[in-house]
This record gives sequence, C-alpha cells and structure tokens, in this order.
Amino acid sequence: MLTQTWLPRLSFAPVNTAPRGDTLVVVFLRGAADVLNMVVPHGEEAYYQLRPSLGIARPDDARKKKEERAVDLDGFFGLHPTMSPLLEAWQSEQLAIIHACGAPDESRSHFKAMELMERGVGDERGPASGWIGRHLATLNTGNSSPLRAVGMGTRPQRSLSGSVPVSALRSITDFHLGGDLRALQQMRTSLETVYANDILGQETLSIMDTLQKLDVQNYQSPITNYPDTEFGLALKQTAMLIKADVGLEVSAIDLGGWDTHFAQGSSTGIMPSLMKDLAEGLAAFHADMADYQNQLTTVTMSEFGRRASENGSLGTDHGHGSMMMVLGGNVNGGKVHGRWPGLGEGQLIGPGDLAVTTDYRDVLSEILTKRLNNPTTNEIFPDYQPTMPHVII
Repeated sequence: MLTQTWLPRLSFAPVNTAPRGDTLVVVFLRGAADVLNMVVPHGEEAYYQLRPSLGIARPDDARKKKEERAVDLDGFFGLHPTMSPLLEAWQSEQLAIIHACGAPDESRSHFKAMELMERGVGDERGPASGWIGRHLATLNTGNSSPLRAVGMGTRPQRSLSGSVPVSALRSITDFHLGGDLRALQQMRTSLETVYANDILGQETLSIMDTLQKLDVQNYQSPITNYPDTEFGLALKQTAMLIKADVGLEVSAIDLGGWDTHFAQGSSTGIMPSLMKDLAEGLAAFHADMADYQNQLTTVTMSEFGRRASENGSLGTDHGHGSMMMVLGGNVNGGKVHGRWPGLGEGQLIGPGDLAVTTDYRDVLSEILTKRLNNPTTNEIFPDYQPTMPHVII
C-alpha cells in the first residue's frame, strides 16, 4: 500500500505584496461531505473492502464505464468522475488538495463542529466572533467599502461575524428592484437625504450605483458558463464584484446538502449531483477569473468527513477526517498534500473514521499570512500555533 508523506517544502509562490492581498473566496460544504468519494484513495485496497457498493472504481478498472471510474491524479488518489471539470486546474498546478485534514473536535455534531470551525477555535471558551471577522478587524487595509466582505445568501455566515460590518447578498438583481426605475429613483433620493453628510453613506450609494449597473442575468463570461444553480450564481456574482473593483476582500459561499446517510449514490445520485455542481462551479469561476488568479485564492472546507465504511442504507454516517481544496494562481498545486493515515486495520479512529493529520487552521493560517498579508494568526486562531513545517499549499 502506498503511504502518502509530507512533501519537503510546500508553500505559495512569492508572498503577495499588494496592500490588502488576495481576494479570498471561502466555500463551505455544509453537512459533512464524504471526501473519500470526492478524492478517492483508489490505491488502497481497504477502501474497496469498506465500500463494496459505494466505492468508486479504480481508473484502470476495465469492467466499469469511464463515467464510473475515478480520474487518476497521482497513481494513488483520483477525483470522482463528476469532479473531472477540475482536472484542468490540477494539471496547470493551480489546484491543491489537502487530504485527511480537519478540526480536533470529535463530537461528530454538525452544529458544534460548524460553530467551532467558523469561529476558528478549539472549544466553546474561545471568542464569539468568526475567524474571517477577526481577520478583517486585524488587517487595516484602509478599505471602507460596504462590500469589503460579502456572505452570499440571506444572511452572513458565522465566520464573518465580528466588529467589521459585512453584507449579505443573495442576488445583485435585488438592488435593481425588479427593474422599477421609479422605485429605484425614490429610494436613492431618500438615501441621499439620510446620508447627505455621511462619508460611509456616500460610499454605500456609490456601491449601490455600481451594483445597479451589473447585469447578472445577461452576464456572460467570454470563456465559460456557470452552472444554473444557487452555487453557480454565487460564484458568478463574486466574479462580477471582483471585476467591478468594488473593494471585495472576502466572499463566503455555502453549498449544502452533504449529510448523505441514505442512498448517497456512487457514480449517480444525491452526492454525485452535489459534486458535479461544486466542480462545474469552481471550474467555471477559475476559468472566468483567469486574468485575476495571481490576486485570488479559493478554499473549500467542510465541518468533518464521513465514516470510512458504507452503512446499511447505502449511505455514510458522520465521521472525522475531511479534505480541503485550494485553488489559485499562487498555489503549489498538482499535488495531494498531507500525511495519509490509511484506512486499514488499526489506522482508523473512533468508530471507524479517517484520522485528521492536518489541522484546518494550518491551511488557513498560510493563506492569511502569505496571500492576505495578515501575520496575526495568533489573534485569528487563539490558543493555536500553526505547525509551519506542515505547510501544505
């Protein structure tokens, strides 16, 4: 069996020297994604013993159709076939995968795990603000834009909470008021009166004007099409905001539905559909933002992984070890980083879960220091010291 080990020196390309660093896009896969079927350890026989029905076939398994076989990455790991849209980013070394990573919490509770991870703390005694909120508060970029940080959806994500105001944005189209020009003018006149002597208010009006000029419905990337889903729309709008230069520093996006206890599906079904949405969306965003990749970092995370073995309902139960992906022009990509703990006897933990060998805060800490120019990770992740020899991006 092949054992994955830490690669010698894994880091970003030259440190970002721009005043405010990269734009950060954080994609949270809510519900605990089954990472063993996303990035498949097809080189490990134990995987197939644990998943006789749900296991994704090896890339060279001639008994299976191509769309049922993993897409090989490095001879040991492979992408689920529905995630093949990300292969181009992998081959161009702009996609890095960190396997067997996650948080130390072993509660296997969605609520607790997401709460602690979004706050960036090891237990409930830590600060109530979110890790992104503390990042924004400790990094003085001189950026007063109301769109400095945006949570795509009806309300901002927990990770954005803190002293710096953030915006929730479900649809830029909302700012058009359905195209009712009279209503738009009435609202603007009212806001001008309220904000007559308010600098921040004037900035808000300016941003509002900018948003009204962005035509989401007719926006077409010259080189890609976004999936027609909520996730695709969130990524498309993030791309539009970056290109419009409205001061966006962070965009937080959720993709839910990963709690697949029943009828999860192998090559087709619930989870393959989610992976297709994820991969097509990220691939479209990556292609659309080709000219911005040196100032853009995208990271995916989930509260924990799922049990290594399939259950009697052809699904998977709550587990522990998870996986992160980092996408961008300065990523040390084309590699699966981290120490692979194995799935064999004596290697699983708890009731039969993938072990965590990389703390998710190691990944985020490097992004913060090297791409977002924020060295105060001790404030962002209190009581945690990143293990820098395990740099994984």
